[in-house]
Amino acid sequence: MKLASWLLAATAILTTSPAFSELSRTELEEALRKNPDILMDVLRENRQELLEVVSQAASEARAQDAKTQAKAQEEEFEKAFENPMTPKVGSDTRIRGNPDAPFTLVEYSDFQCPYCARGYQTVRALREKYGDQLRFVYKHLPLDIHPEAMPSARYMEAISLQSQDLAWKFHDAIFENQKQMGHDFYLDTAKKLGVNVEKMLKDADSTEILKIIAEDSQEARSFKFTGTPGFLLNGIPVRGAYPPAKFEEIIERLKRKAKGDTPEQPE
Repeated sequence: MKLASWLLAATAILTTSPAFSELSRTELEEALRKNPDILMDVLRENRQELLEVVSQAASEARAQDAKTQAKAQEEEFEKAFENPMTPKVGSDTRIRGNPDAPFTLVEYSDFQCPYCARGYQTVRALREKYGDQLRFVYKHLPLDIHPEAMPSARYMEAISLQSQDLAWKFHDAIFENQKQMGHDFYLDTAKKLGVNVEKMLKDADSTEILKIIAEDSQEARSFKFTGTPGFLLNGIPVRGAYPPAKFEEIIERLKRKAKGDTPEQPE
């Protein structure tokens, strides 16, 4: 709990206490300096009231922070339609779907993140709905709090050196069996897919693979993605595991913009 919240609560209690109700602020401060034990006695006697005041202050602070963050994200969202973010997507980028699709969805993800598992389901639903209109790019943002995030990312990239199609199947297998993540699961999955496991293990430790993951993570942070999942849909940021409807809204708005229609203003 922040010290300021405790002090505000203590002041509120002391100024309403019968022992101090007739004192001025200056007199109260002087009394406390001379008798600091009085403060602790009053707080102990009014412990429940203190907790309620502090809890209310903390709740109000969280609500204000959430409101400020939501406003900032909405402003960023609107500006991105005129000045979209530009992730690196080149001829050597691993793409799922039609390479010439008009809509590009880039995800910055962590294989062990439970929210990313929900993001996986959202991406799958979008790919099913839009078909050749949508291409998908998966980039890595392994978080330190997830011990299996980096190993799984390394193995996917190592498999990708053999076959991008097998790498996508490995990607799917992890998200569909997230609770089984671990070295044995990676090896068993790779064997079932027909991957050259010996080569995969060697490549997974290469500087080339580590560089790919580091570049993905650096790019994510350049767009201020610090948590996972984070998405860019034609450069429009979506921060978090939103349902498909959020992305569908963006696609429909991009379609209207391409036609020259006046965009609908948010309420």
